[in-house]
Amino acid sequence: MMKQIPVINKLLLMIFMLCPLTNYAQKNTIKIDIPMKKGKINYEADYTANKGLIKAELYNRATKWFLKTFPGQQKGSTFNKETGMVSGTGIFKVITSASGNYYWLRFNVDITVSDTGYTFRAYNYYEKPIETGITNDYSKIEYRWWDYRRGHPWSVEDTRLFIGLNTSSLQLLASFKADLGK
Repeated sequence: MMKQIPVINKLLLMIFMLCPLTNYAQKNTIKIDIPMKKGKINYEADYTANKGLIKAELYNRATKWFLKTFPGQQKGSTFNKETGMVSGTGIFKVITSASGNYYWLRFNVDITVSDTGYTFRAYNYYEKPIETGITNDYSKIEYRWWDYRRGHPWSVEDTRLFIGLNTSSLQLLASFKADLGK
């Protein structure tokens, strides 16, 4: 006669067999290449202007791009033709779920115009969740990014949030390059 294993032993065996799988499932394995500078999210690029364009024309193009790309964000922005600086706040929306949750991402934009081209920089990112049960205040995104990179996401939506941040920021750089290269 075969000896039967008690039900409790079978359950314990199943639990021990599934533990490694549940632990593995919680680990985030998606790598997102978000550029950092001194521990902060920082998108930066230098662009060489087409020959024959003077600094005043380059500055006008940068200002026009900023105003077109971020309508309604002129409050607090700085436009200084003498120094060639265009500084202000950028904002975009990242949808993180099919249920309608999303984040507003706000960041600083600095465009420095020189005789030979532009330096574009987007930095100092803040996130504002728009979802039920979450406070709707802006907070620095670096704390969340720090935890996410170490395998401790704050939410199941963090992967979409950081992919959206990276994709939108890279599209912003591409838009700047395309518009100012005309």
